[in-house]
Amino acid sequence: MNDETKNLWILTEERPKTSVLQTIFSYFAKDQDCGFFGDTIRIIPLLDKNKCFDFTYKVIGFTCAKVNNIYIKTVSGSSSFTDFLIYYQEKQPKPTDIPLYAIEETKTDDKESRNTGVYQRCSKFVFINYFYPTTKKVMLYALQVGQKESPTETYIFGTRLLLTLGVDILGKKLDDDIFKPFTSIDEIIAFKKGMRKAPAGNTPILITKTDDKIQISGRLFKSGSLSHDPNIGALSIIAAVIRKLGWKKGIEITQHGLNQSHVGNRNKFIQIANQIGISLESLTVPKATLPTDYWHYDYQGEKLGTIFIHLVVENFTESYSIFENHAGCEKGYFHTSDGQHIPLAKYADREAYKNGDKDQIIFIPDLVLLDIKETEVITIEGKKYQNMEQGIRELNNYTSFDEMYLNKFYPEFHIVRTVVLYGSHKEEIAQIEVGFLLNDKGKIILGIKAPKLFRRAISNLFDFWK
Repeated sequence: MNDETKNLWILTEERPKTSVLQTIFSYFAKDQDCGFFGDTIRIIPLLDKNKCFDFTYKVIGFTCAKVNNIYIKTVSGSSSFTDFLIYYQEKQPKPTDIPLYAIEETKTDDKESRNTGVYQRCSKFVFINYFYPTTKKVMLYALQVGQKESPTETYIFGTRLLLTLGVDILGKKLDDDIFKPFTSIDEIIAFKKGMRKAPAGNTPILITKTDDKIQISGRLFKSGSLSHDPNIGALSIIAAVIRKLGWKKGIEITQHGLNQSHVGNRNKFIQIANQIGISLESLTVPKATLPTDYWHYDYQGEKLGTIFIHLVVENFTESYSIFENHAGCEKGYFHTSDGQHIPLAKYADREAYKNGDKDQIIFIPDLVLLDIKETEVITIEGKKYQNMEQGIRELNNYTSFDEMYLNKFYPEFHIVRTVVLYGSHKEEIAQIEVGFLLNDKGKIILGIKAPKLFRRAISNLFDFWK
């Protein structure tokens, strides 16, 4: 790294969290051999002279001798996208620039899910190698529940594959005697063979090697298409690691459950199969259509509005979120009044739902904010401006959510429901159900009956930039 100072640019599809940013900064400082201070960081929207948001956030409260400023921009991946791209450069990144790090964040441990905790995200590290082979890859565990004391065989196998691929693991304590890269293909095959067998009726992932071919069994068919995400991740990384360890001959997926009509040239697994050289037993793998760029700046998504109001509330008031499910982002846990983090149920009564009662579905809002000062809990439905009427109708869907979570854990709080919009050139809101609009020029517009929390947060933001 040069002695000159540059900016850190963080490009993400996610809502940036201060705890995750602090971990990223610590990793940067250690990796680049520099110190930093950043215990009380805040994420501030940048406003222009007309008090319009310029779709860039700045991190303040961070000091590092080798970093001028830290900026955050919302982007969208063209296909399988890691959660954060970190650039160390003066100017705003372009897709052709090479990021310093690609970081995938998960809050899921194998205590909750063996497959989701490791396999489901593996394909992202395989896919990004096509675009940025020299970028350092990181799996970041931002755990909100306790780490499982004894790791499962699945987690050990998946993590060792990631380490073999060159991915760093952050946020978990790993036993160096257990978690170490594989040194040979035969070692991978032997480890997988020694794992506990799959339940009866499931297609096991097994690896067999002959002189001219390695076959990996694994089901890829799900819900009528090639969409079995955990297995897509598992088979992708197994094949990628086999290639990294020097195998030049054929790699074939068997027992996949697909037919030719399921194999499209835009599917992420087919894109990876083209990169690595994977075939599918009895099928023809088409030539994939790969995106020109790995990412692009997002100026269209509904989450631009909900993430904005979320960050302004948490950085300019005493209040905070107790649940978030921003469009296209990882769903968070529900934060109870006694400090627990719990996953939300899908159904009020699962058995009744299985017997045909669709009213048992629990509709999940995009964001829930707790207004400490007004003793209100604000349930938010996020939408693009053109879908405003749909958003207003969907405010009526949250009765089960209120009963199971808000009334139970926050009985003293008054429940308010509102819509947050993004988009259009509109500069006013007539509908009383809409609390906030961020238009596509960055203009910040409060609704006629916006929650008092919104008004305090925006007023404090404007005061900050006076």
